[in-house]
Amino acid sequence: MDKLNWTFSGVEQTDGVGGVRALSVSDLNVVFQPIVELSTGQTFAHEALVRCRRPEYPSPPVLFDAAVAENACGRLGRLIREVAFSTAGDVPLFINLHPEELSSRWLVRPDDPLCFHARPVFLEITETAAFTHFDLCKSVLNELCRRTGALLVVDDFGAGHSNLQRVVDLLPAIVKLDLALTRDLHRRPRSRAVVRHMVNLCAELGARVVAEGIEAVEELACARDLGVHYAQGYLLARPATPPPAVAWPFGTSAPIAPRRPVVVGAKTDSHLRATAPPPPKRAQRARPSRRAPPPTSAVVVDDAFVTPLSQRKTKPPPT
Repeated sequence: MDKLNWTFSGVEQTDGVGGVRALSVSDLNVVFQPIVELSTGQTFAHEALVRCRRPEYPSPPVLFDAAVAENACGRLGRLIREVAFSTAGDVPLFINLHPEELSSRWLVRPDDPLCFHARPVFLEITETAAFTHFDLCKSVLNELCRRTGALLVVDDFGAGHSNLQRVVDLLPAIVKLDLALTRDLHRRPRSRAVVRHMVNLCAELGARVVAEGIEAVEELACARDLGVHYAQGYLLARPATPPPAVAWPFGTSAPIAPRRPVVVGAKTDSHLRATAPPPPKRAQRARPSRRAPPPTSAVVVDDAFVTPLSQRKTKPPPT
């Protein structure tokens, strides 16, 4: 009988039950915030962010704290995905997962909305969850990504909660830098050094980097110059429904990429090395044959210029 739960469509009845378990899709709203590609200024994807219409849950942390207390994170996550995928439209989506969802049957049901979205889906967990729920992350999320084609995202990267090796072992496709690193990035040399190092590290691991919490043009420009791939924040767009347009601060044209690659010590940023076009081949310099003198119409190639042979000065023959 338990196997029936894996193919059950919809959410269970909650008549007479209060709290989070009494919520329905009509009690939830999902807003979307763009994630922007820094090389083009175009929207790469949108992150889905839940908002509850019930006054007793004024913010997402309060809502999920109550869900944890009621052991209802799985059901709440399913309701959020129902709303998110039904209102987002045909756009790539970042979906946040609470670590308590990983042990719930809701996430792995084959009728989950994330299995039917036509555009790419990114499953986002925090760096803390990658540490505290490492075995579940590695088993459940890896299997889910393999079965659905979703990609893994590690949020709050660099917050200092976890062992870096555990994050690396999860093989994330994208990492999102912790807000503490991106805030006032243009004014903090130490933060710039850390971000530069993380960008290079992620490039070596085949992952892309998102700078969250961007609220100033200077922060955005600095993140771009450090090699960050994507940005997200109030400067570009506030969360809204339907997914809002991006207010790109550098004009209508795409931003100019830095001419010099980011350098850490004596090594060049591998991402820029990998994406940079190959240098043009140098033309080989023509050399006259030594076996026979060149004809009078030939051109003698000099190191600094090219001069016809007939115009070159020669010594007079001896008398």
